[in-house]
Amino acid sequence: MNSQKPTLIHVIAWMTLASGVVNLFWGVAASGTVLATIVGIICTPFTILPTILGVFELIYAAKLFSNPAQPVQPSTNIAVFEIACVLTGNVFAMVVGILALVFYNDTVVKDYFARLNGTLASAPPAVPVAPASLSEPELSPALAPGASVDTAQDKPAPVIDEESAPVEESPTAQSEATPDKPKRTPRKIAKK
Repeated sequence: MNSQKPTLIHVIAWMTLASGVVNLFWGVAASGTVLATIVGIICTPFTILPTILGVFELIYAAKLFSNPAQPVQPSTNIAVFEIACVLTGNVFAMVVGILALVFYNDTVVKDYFARLNGTLASAPPAVPVAPASLSEPELSPALAPGASVDTAQDKPAPVIDEESAPVEESPTAQSEATPDKPKRTPRKIAKK
C-alpha cells in the first residue's frame, strides 16, 4: 500500500487541527464571558459545546496525522458541527467545515479512505445470479417434443413489391365498382 498521503488529506488534517485549537479557546473564552454575566449559569452549556467539539477535532486530526495511517472514515459529523459553530459566533470553524465537506467529496480523498479501510469505493458489490429452476416446466401440446411449430423467427419477412401490392380502395369506390345486388326481403309465411 502506498504510504504517501494525498495533499488534500494533509489539508483536511491541518484545517481540523487549527479549528480544534480555535474552538477550544473560543469555548473557554465564551464560557468565561458568559459566567461573568447574570445569565451565566443558564447559557454556559451552549458555550461549552465548542470546547467539546475542539477536543473531538484534535483527536480526529491526530488520527489523520498518524504514521502509519490508522483506519479512519471521513468525519462528516465533525464538519457539520463545525458549520453549526456559526451559531456561537465562530465563523472560522464554519469555513473549515464547509471546506472539509467539499474535500471529502473529492475522488482522490475517497480513494485514499477506501484504501485505508480496505474497501473498494469504485467497484459495486457483486450480485450472485440465481440458478435456474431444476423442475421441468410443463409444455403445451404444440410445444411437445416432436411437434413442429411455426414461429415468426423461422420465416423470413415477405418482400412486397410496390407495383404488385394490392391497393386499398375507399368504401365508396368499392360500392361503385360492384353492381348492386337486389336486397332480399324476408317472406312471411301464412299459417293455415
